[in-house]
Amino acid sequence: MVFIILVIFWSSLLSLFLYKVKRGKLANWAKGFRIITLVFSFSVFTYWFIKKSAVRIVQDSVALQLINKLPQPLDFYVVTLNDVEADNAIETQHIGVIRPEYYRIEYLKMEKSDEYWIVGYLGKKNLVYFSQHSVPNKNIDQIIEVNNYINQSAKLSDLAKKHIDAYNYENTKLGIWVVLDFLLLFLNLTLLLRKRK
Repeated sequence: MVFIILVIFWSSLLSLFLYKVKRGKLANWAKGFRIITLVFSFSVFTYWFIKKSAVRIVQDSVALQLINKLPQPLDFYVVTLNDVEADNAIETQHIGVIRPEYYRIEYLKMEKSDEYWIVGYLGKKNLVYFSQHSVPNKNIDQIIEVNNYINQSAKLSDLAKKHIDAYNYENTKLGIWVVLDFLLLFLNLTLLLRKRK
């Protein structure tokens, strides 16, 4: 997805410069390129947002129901440990902020894994919960109740924190590119729909 977002960025930037081409043989080509860029960009982002908003039920997955029994809302992540021959040895997923006495369901791909970690943050940087969980039977869904602030392994929680920081950094970088894309798309759409005087 990062590659497509970069393609949209450079195409939108080129479209912005092509706005100045109003006469000659290149005028029709420039306008066509700008329209194709806008249609393609809006199609990609519409598909992406629908895909992100839909319930992510993964085939042959293990459903994890995470219940927050603590008096404060915590921001939870799941770190899945895959086999050595897998593409990503460690995968990180953001479950989200769970309020007290609420739960969240996440679907974990466990074909190449039999262990996952749950990491809970109070605020942005304060890691207050870390637990390891094995999945001996992948046909049984997991229900985890978080009842206390615990760190089962300081060494593993430091490793998990590094992966979560890298995951958040990549998401922040992606978010900046998406905002820039939207800004350029808005400018291109405004210039395309503006009537010439």
